[in-house]
Amino acid sequence: MKALRDPDSLLSEGLAAIRGQFKVPGTFPPEVDAAAKAAAQRAPGEHKDRTGEAFVTLDPATSTDLDQAFTIEAAGSDLLLHYAIADVAWFVGDGDPIDTEAWIRGETLYLPDGKSGLYPRVLSEGAASLLPDGPRPAVVFTTRVTPNGSVKLEGAERAIIQSRAKLAYETATEAQLPAGFAELSRRITTAEAARGAARVDPPEQEVEAADGHFNLVLRPQSLAEQRNAALSLATNLAVADALYAAKTGLFRVMAGPDDRAVARLRHIAEALGLDWAATLKLQQFEKTLDPQKPDAAAFMLAIRRAGNGASYVPYQEGVKPWHAAMAATYCHMTAPLRRLADRYVVRAALAVANAQPIPVEVTAAFARLGPVMGKADARANQIDRAVIDLAEAAMLSGREGESFAAVVTDVDEIGARMQLCDVPVVARVTAHSVTPGEKITVRLVSADPVKRQISFARIA
Repeated sequence: MKALRDPDSLLSEGLAAIRGQFKVPGTFPPEVDAAAKAAAQRAPGEHKDRTGEAFVTLDPATSTDLDQAFTIEAAGSDLLLHYAIADVAWFVGDGDPIDTEAWIRGETLYLPDGKSGLYPRVLSEGAASLLPDGPRPAVVFTTRVTPNGSVKLEGAERAIIQSRAKLAYETATEAQLPAGFAELSRRITTAEAARGAARVDPPEQEVEAADGHFNLVLRPQSLAEQRNAALSLATNLAVADALYAAKTGLFRVMAGPDDRAVARLRHIAEALGLDWAATLKLQQFEKTLDPQKPDAAAFMLAIRRAGNGASYVPYQEGVKPWHAAMAATYCHMTAPLRRLADRYVVRAALAVANAQPIPVEVTAAFARLGPVMGKADARANQIDRAVIDLAEAAMLSGREGESFAAVVTDVDEIGARMQLCDVPVVARVTAHSVTPGEKITVRLVSADPVKRQISFARIA
């Protein structure tokens, strides 16, 4: 889960309640575990030997479900990104018990105290994970990245790779990473700016104890994590273009924040003390934010939550799929261990890159995956929101009676939504005679971590 971490297990009781409320799966059915153990023994048979190439992985230090490994090659002024994706389809057959259970789950669910996997661990953290403890089957996508950051899929093939190192965001050094890593990221970022993309990578929120209270501390992404995201983005964009040209695929689409959401964000910026010039568009203002500063980091979280939500749509003749934050046609395919849809997009892209017909099972899946992934995403978002509600209530517990400065961000028939000025909390308050942008003072009436509820009353 990117939204919040709880390294010291301060919210364990509340998290257990969330798991129960949202029926977060625990163990897998016995037949699924048995099928996964058998699948883990399957020997690769359609894969080229690429174990001589210096692939590495780059993830959080504790991650063991490794979807991607990469190496980079210079080709004149261009860079060739060889991006190895876990070959989940080699282990999971259409309609087998593992596949059937994955369609029920949709995606891995992340909570601060652990995850509920899409696939059994013998696959997701073992035979299918691109760990450095032995050769692994993968689908290697080669993307050409030009000096101006444009991307094109050059090829894809099943291959056996051997990761040379499991690098961590927190500790990876330039010497450990493939040559061209920083430059490739720079090119992709430059191309994003030229397109007018509005991709936001907000910091994580982390719970910590201090002076008998809980605090929410914002932890910005490391430089290595930001650069690594560019590799995935480059491959997703190149594959999306190739699929669209082939008149097939499953695409990730999202509209940008509407006028009301942008107006709300301006009020949030005011509450956080950020100077957002009236002449600057949201996309321009985002580029000025420094995630190392708490006020800017909190605003980046607000931007992420202000979007209209992304969804999955299959290819439709005459309709250009568009992702506003990416300012491009875009797909998800680099995390098949964690998202059901990615497995099918990988299979389609492999076929297209090799001028082969799309498997009928993949085309049929594209028609069904939108609602399935939408339901899975909605559940994951509900869990994320519940965890944040829990953390906010825990943070404010014991401070009942205190007063807080706030700025009204939105008004409806129920009352007002407000952004507290001194803590990263958005809450509601009963206040009908206010307008968006108005500064108010509220008193904390109650903060109940068990119910994950906080209540304020307006006092000025």
